[in-house]
Amino acid sequence: MAPRKQAQSVYQLKITLRDIRPPIWRRVQVRSDVTLGHLHWVIQHAMGWTNSHLHSFTIRDIDDGQPMPDLGFDELGLRDEQKVKLSKVIAGEGFKFSYLYDFGDSWEHEILGEKVLPADPEASYPVCIKAKRACPPEDCGGVWGYQNFLDAIQSADHPEHEEMLEWVGGSFDPEDAELDEVNHLLKTIPHDTTGFEGSFPM
Repeated sequence: MAPRKQAQSVYQLKITLRDIRPPIWRRVQVRSDVTLGHLHWVIQHAMGWTNSHLHSFTIRDIDDGQPMPDLGFDELGLRDEQKVKLSKVIAGEGFKFSYLYDFGDSWEHEILGEKVLPADPEASYPVCIKAKRACPPEDCGGVWGYQNFLDAIQSADHPEHEEMLEWVGGSFDPEDAELDEVNHLLKTIPHDTTGFEGSFPM
């Protein structure tokens, strides 16, 4: 079998969780020949989500995602993300689009195309080169729920202090982006993510 052709370029993308201060963001580099389906997994693993909810991309007023007619979600009208290559939708440096995760908590991410770079034949992609602050816990109630969660765990006098600490597993450091763990997970993402179900820490 012939070796897979190497991508000629990579995109450097900044993924920022909207409406949170101080900001939570990741700077990643991904091959230009991967799909939006692949980028979905890059975002999940780079940010620290667990792929427990629905998601969608919005690019030039077109919504892409994972069509699930068998589960009754065909009314969302999503274009199949596995059929859309990044090189066909990212217009170059400065191009922005959106990624929405968890239609209940509504975690909105802005994705900014910072640079188009020549691919390093010795490098492994995707890779996260910088990260700021920890991902909020799943199901914490969106932006406002996350702030309430932080208030509770950071104040021993808060009436929900013990309950929230127990819920999150005993401790939570909002400043720790866990960059090493992020890059370990990114290495598990195959080029073709059709059928991929993710790799998550135990």
